[in-house]
Amino acid sequence: MVEGTHGTMMELVRLDDPRSGLSGVIAIHSTALGPGAGGCRLWQYPDEPSVVADACRLAEGMSYKNALAGLPFGGAKAVLRMPEGPFDRDALFRAFGRAVRALDGRYVTAEDVGTRVRDMEVVAEETHHVAGRTARDGLAGGDPSPWTALGVFEAMAVAARHALNADLSELTVAVQGTGNVGGILCRMLADAGARIVLADVDPARRDRLAAIHDAQVVDVADIVAAEADIFAPCALGGVLDARSVAALRAKLVCGAANNQLAGREVGAMLRDRGITYVPDYVANAGGIINVATEYLGESPLDAEARVMAIGPRVAKILDQAKREGQPLPSWRIAWRRTHSRLPRNSRLE
Repeated sequence: MVEGTHGTMMELVRLDDPRSGLSGVIAIHSTALGPGAGGCRLWQYPDEPSVVADACRLAEGMSYKNALAGLPFGGAKAVLRMPEGPFDRDALFRAFGRAVRALDGRYVTAEDVGTRVRDMEVVAEETHHVAGRTARDGLAGGDPSPWTALGVFEAMAVAARHALNADLSELTVAVQGTGNVGGILCRMLADAGARIVLADVDPARRDRLAAIHDAQVVDVADIVAAEADIFAPCALGGVLDARSVAALRAKLVCGAANNQLAGREVGAMLRDRGITYVPDYVANAGGIINVATEYLGESPLDAEARVMAIGPRVAKILDQAKREGQPLPSWRIAWRRTHSRLPRNSRLE
């Protein structure tokens, strides 16, 4: 057990299988509402403490995300270190599947950054506590990225009307990160008539999307300060800190990245600058909603209905903040709503 970022105790399951190259952790933050659910991330980390820190932050965020989305799941996350040099990917994910199986249903996994549907099919050879698999027989399933993008788009459209009194067709959106989710979000924004500014660590991917959507391209270091109405972080977390908030020109932040705030105090900084922030775990819940719907044996229509509820949920949070005269950042309003979903004897902080 380790202490989470806000005093909660978190279970850590260390993963170490030299034969397959598996190295990482599964962090289980809460099972108050059901088994801990959250994706499996495969990424390059400099050391084990970095793996643990990321897993704990992500698992905690999953608790909030699942609770606020009304899902019967707690929060957990798996974070794996990318092996150095060539490795047998199937062998690695079979070993991971055995680790998930050993938890006997306390953790439900799916894909995340660096993993894909094929990996989850391999995991499924070892355990049935996995989702994000190929859709079959009229059930929800498949890559959750489009659902994440749809939820962010709906959240952004609602927040733009609320905070900027404008439709997306009248606005410019700066998108940081054009991977699976960010790329789909760009297409949705372009279809809605929004102007797009792009930045990505992969120049080829960025330029390809820019050409398709007639978007402006800026360097990754400049995207936060880009001339835009909305900033959409869709890469890794921690992008919003005192320095980046001071540079922001956008008046609305709404994106797909997890853990966008480097610290809780950053939410107040955004508020003090008159910048509306849609809490990441509210906006980006579409992926886990699809994963949960699949795991529960429900249909794509059930997944769509849950994802389309994200926009109205954002509206309620922003309306409440407005009614209260903004004494609290929007993330605190979302936090209170999250805790209202929990059993009385269970707290996430």
